Amino acid sequence: MSQTFNLQGETGRLDKVLTTLLPSESRSTIQKLIKQDLVQVNGVVAKANLKLEGHESITIVIPEVEEPEEETLKAEDIPLDIVYEDEDLVVINKAAGMVVHPSKGHHSGTLVNALLYYLGHNLAYPDDNTRPGLVHRIDKDTSGLIVVAKNNAAHHLLSEQLADHSMGRTYYALVHGTIKEPEGTIEVPLRRDPSNRLRWSVQPDGKYALTHFKVLQRYTDSTLVELQLATGRTHQIRVHMEYIGHPLVGDPVYRIGVGQMRGALTRLTDGQLLHAKEIHFKHPISNQLMSFEVPLPEHFEDILRTLTPLE
Repeated sequence: MSQTFNLQGETGRLDKVLTTLLPSESRSTIQKLIKQDLVQVNGVVAKANLKLEGHESITIVIPEVEEPEEETLKAEDIPLDIVYEDEDLVVINKAAGMVVHPSKGHHSGTLVNALLYYLGHNLAYPDDNTRPGLVHRIDKDTSGLIVVAKNNAAHHLLSEQLADHSMGRTYYALVHGTIKEPEGTIEVPLRRDPSNRLRWSVQPDGKYALTHFKVLQRYTDSTLVELQLATGRTHQIRVHMEYIGHPLVGDPVYRIGVGQMRGALTRLTDGQLLHAKEIHFKHPISNQLMSFEVPLPEHFEDILRTLTPLE
């Protein structure tokens, strides 16, 4: 099987760029593919230390391997930051760096592994046994609030709120560049990028996506923004902010326009500075309106303290 990536601004050594393009593959696997001459840049076999300028085409031949039988999900004693809990649901403040559910390359250390240890079988199992309890998800490097259902009835009713957009979610993000407008709306459709299946991009035939943003603080070369999702497409905030020329600081995938002048800011973090700060919804059983908010994580606050406010 071969896969081709058309770079859109990703620069640096080939092996390091590939770890971003192929997050499900280990570094040792990527190094092995390069050493076996299975990686080509612009049609030519390339070495690991090749410096990429951000516009090349990379083709990778990944040998077919027999898929192992699906592993049984394992309970793991991983600390959880519980914001709220009752007999029907749990609200968790997820740390940046934690994968939400097991997948290829991430069989342990996920939020689901932690939930299985904490709740045992007291979790909803609607359709997908690999994602028990999960009503929605946030990316690995995104921190903040996630709602987990303890039973199928709660899962169904919470999922309906997610689908009809009555479940409100507010995010904080640090983005590159100074946004001049005090607020704005981004309304462009999204779908998986046809040239890179690990990315999503703005496409005319994509799914409707709507994001509202408001400037909270302008800094030299960056802006702290509050974002509200009116829809919930994969990577929606990350793609939309890149689309308007203000990609998230630290985002390893959506970084078009992040030049050398912004490199120092990017090196302050290992992942995008995006935090799911607030969530509100109706309790699936009591119908009571519930709202939860958590502060920015310490690493996010530490970076903000290093920046120079413009006003």
